[in-house]
Amino acid sequence: MLPGVRESSGLHVYDGRVADLSPTGVAGHLAAIGRARESTAPESDPFDEAQLRAFEDTTVLLFDRLGQHRRNPYVHLDNLDLAVYDREYAPAAERAESRRRHLAAWPDAVDAAIESLDRVAAPVAAALLNATRGLTAGLDGDDDVTKTAIAAHARLVAHLERGAESGDPDPALGADELQALLSASEAMPVDLGRLAARADAERDRLLAMLRDACRAVDGSAAPAEVVAGLLRDHPDADGVLDEARAQVAEVVAFTRDHDLVPGLDGECLVGPAPPSRRWAMAMLSWAGPYEDDAPSWYYVTPPDADWPADEQEEWLSVFSRTTLPAITVHEVAPGHFAHGRALRRVTGDVRRTMLSDAFIEGWAHYVEELCIEEGFRADDPRYRVGVTVEALIRVTRLACSIGIHSRSMTIDEAVDRFTRDGFLLGPAARAEAVRATFDPTYGRYTWGKLELVALRDEAEARWGRRYSHARFHAALLALGAPCLGLMGHILDDAS
Repeated sequence: MLPGVRESSGLHVYDGRVADLSPTGVAGHLAAIGRARESTAPESDPFDEAQLRAFEDTTVLLFDRLGQHRRNPYVHLDNLDLAVYDREYAPAAERAESRRRHLAAWPDAVDAAIESLDRVAAPVAAALLNATRGLTAGLDGDDDVTKTAIAAHARLVAHLERGAESGDPDPALGADELQALLSASEAMPVDLGRLAARADAERDRLLAMLRDACRAVDGSAAPAEVVAGLLRDHPDADGVLDEARAQVAEVVAFTRDHDLVPGLDGECLVGPAPPSRRWAMAMLSWAGPYEDDAPSWYYVTPPDADWPADEQEEWLSVFSRTTLPAITVHEVAPGHFAHGRALRRVTGDVRRTMLSDAFIEGWAHYVEELCIEEGFRADDPRYRVGVTVEALIRVTRLACSIGIHSRSMTIDEAVDRFTRDGFLLGPAARAEAVRATFDPTYGRYTWGKLELVALRDEAEARWGRRYSHARFHAALLALGAPCLGLMGHILDDAS
């Protein structure tokens, strides 16, 4: 968990360190969890104990039963990643020294990765080759540490190239394994068949919502034509950042005016991602709960001026005047930025470090449609179009992750589904489908949103007139980023 607690929680005592993900190292980590369970008293708070147990159970499942260090290069890439040191959480010299120590650990970490990665499926290796090659972006030093790290990196690339050529052609975990992973990671029983049916029902609801929104834009054209035309309406490369900055002020003001998140404070700046994160079109980097307070950054990365014109146009369409507002709500407020500010107010190590990805992404996805309900840009149907287009991609991820890993859907069939249901074309549709091979839980956006909506319905029924969005959201965020199966702890709140 070192990369996660460095990045999301701001525990920089782990700067400059890598986890030992060799077979021997992983066995040692798993044994340490077992010893801690026997010798450590339970957390005093029942929720904290349940959240901690869920993370322990998931770690054991991932690295023991599923052997992710042996079959998924992604865990090793995360271990090597240097991008965290580009964030301005400490003086530049201090971060540079941490980065140097981390880089000096690359050779051992790469050797551990090569030793472990003996079960990598060919589609997984192929899917992660570009990401692996990108780890050395900006590494141009002439010192011994950098040269030795680059040489180690080349060994890892070569290992994955061999895996892409000769690895097992089947990337699937298996239905039982995926079901176990989803159940453990979110501390709730999961039935894949029922979850797939919920995904299909959500897709149908979203398609109806999209048809209605497109009719409000142009009643004479098919939704696909309307969406295509709207995506062509975007700022130029120089204007993307200005429009994003204006939207940050707008969504923060809306969130405060509608009391959607308690005590929203802090500063959110907008700028292009640092070189190591330029692959990300848009992302939020918050000030972690263990860091000194500092501005959070909403990274919005315009296309490179040296790219061909058609590639620049494709990139800029993501920042259309239809989709950028929905992205800003998701990344900033009431989404990730607002959540990050709430995390700074929670107490206890469990709530500050054991953060459910399904809750984090489910929350940010849930608030996109919440803002429609609350009247955000009510006179502009383009916002509703943008929300539904983004949501259709995410619900397709959920369907394809279940299909691919239960072996009921091929990658080519997943590509077709992203084309048909997600309005993606060519390389974009294939990239989304292939992501399922190494990120089997990437349906977490929609799954998290669906569970949040279901819990909200239950809270409204149970609390009656005492229900308000403000109360519901405050109770949830006080848990940090709870596993989906543990969110119900808030329902017993008698206040």
